Amino acid sequence: MRSYYPCEQVRAAEAPLLATLPEGTLMRRAAFGLARVAATELRARTGSVAGRRVSLLVGSGDNGGDALWAGAFLRRRGVAVTALLLDPERAHRAGAAALRAAGGRLVPADPGRIGDPDLVLDGIVGISGRGPLRPAAAAVVEQIVAPIVAVDTPSGVDPDTGAVDGPAVTAAVTVTFGAYKPVHVLAPARCGRVELVDIGLELPPSHLVAAEPAEIGAIWPVPGADDDKYSQGVVGIVAGSARFPGAGVLCAGGAVAATSGMVRYAGSAAPVVLAGFPEVVAAPSFAEAGRVQAWVFGPGGGTDHQAADTLREVLATDLPVLVDADGLTLLSRQPELVRGRDAPTLLTPHAGEFARLTGRRPEPDRVTAVRALAADWGVHVLLKGRSTLIANPDGHVFVNEAGGSWAATAGAGDVLSGMIGALMSAGMAPDLAGAAGARAHAVAADTAARGGADGAGAPTSASAILDRVPAAVRRLRSMAES
Repeated sequence: MRSYYPCEQVRAAEAPLLATLPEGTLMRRAAFGLARVAATELRARTGSVAGRRVSLLVGSGDNGGDALWAGAFLRRRGVAVTALLLDPERAHRAGAAALRAAGGRLVPADPGRIGDPDLVLDGIVGISGRGPLRPAAAAVVEQIVAPIVAVDTPSGVDPDTGAVDGPAVTAAVTVTFGAYKPVHVLAPARCGRVELVDIGLELPPSHLVAAEPAEIGAIWPVPGADDDKYSQGVVGIVAGSARFPGAGVLCAGGAVAATSGMVRYAGSAAPVVLAGFPEVVAAPSFAEAGRVQAWVFGPGGGTDHQAADTLREVLATDLPVLVDADGLTLLSRQPELVRGRDAPTLLTPHAGEFARLTGRRPEPDRVTAVRALAADWGVHVLLKGRSTLIANPDGHVFVNEAGGSWAATAGAGDVLSGMIGALMSAGMAPDLAGAAGARAHAVAADTAARGGADGAGAPTSASAILDRVPAAVRRLRSMAES
């Protein structure tokens, strides 16, 4: 698992090292790692390190000191380094002296002084900074065309929430020290590639974690020697309708593609579902569906009285239940149906559905918002997005950063619900099933968009994503075996 730590925890972990190590040791460790990544980036982008040009954007805090010391290390490798000081009187003295001694230039920050660097280091603000860039810094950043390496976090992006409410840096690479911070997974488009520099911090287990792809592949359920279609899990799908039959097709299809057990469908879209997936066992109603190990309810099923009655019946069982789409609209009217439910319950809203459930959107602090809903209602909550969050009622959160937004297309969420429901029927806990399903779904979406090759992608569809689910699972399982 990759762990992400809020800034308060990181500062607490730094405190004993700052108290026991010689002054400046921790900063120089960080700066040396930063300089190494910057040099690697220069070589990858330009073919060399010596003779290249790097500009430093230097604020008044320790991140400015990290940038200055890194500039000194780069200067010793033959890089021409210019530090633009946003507050010359408060610039880190030891770092400034080190850069000056190495032959670097220090000048007041001004948009006209940015020049034509090959690379820029963003050391404007660090993990203590909040809010957008100030006008002087924003004016300088606006003139930059070179790739930016952010020091610890991109300036102007909230390090704990990833929120942006004004001018901010967009980095090609972010070099972080000691631990990954929430911003690195919550605002991936601002951070670019993230590189971790170990500076010797000792940290407790985190409550915000991401499962690595190989870990997902290792736990994905596949048939064992003694398995049959029943022992691998039977999932029930209540989705789709005469008006929206496609939702039933996509949801049932996601379940079929995810595991090797059985899928039972209950609803009025049965003929269309069977036309697409003849292996599904269909019934006209929930009461006639037969035995299952988990239920998926909601996509395209409507919000009328009949749908509400069926949801009530589904939630009255002692089985795990995933509620999505129209089911969430029904729950927004009757939250008592799930509050305090003993059996595992997973809600899978996007931001708009989250607002219907709670009366407010999850932004800007999505992690706190999803934790609050899970704790208040006593359920698991999967909040969709490029960085999908899956919260336990106890506050633990899985995060899945998809690496892109190819799955932002109509019907993709129906496929995801079917996949997760099938994993729950196979015995996975709702949060782990959500994390595993979200990862495989993201890989399937990326594969659909790119045609299985590297390079640029093209807009894709839910049907194409569904078709790529088996290939995505194979890819994850191959990572676990390599």
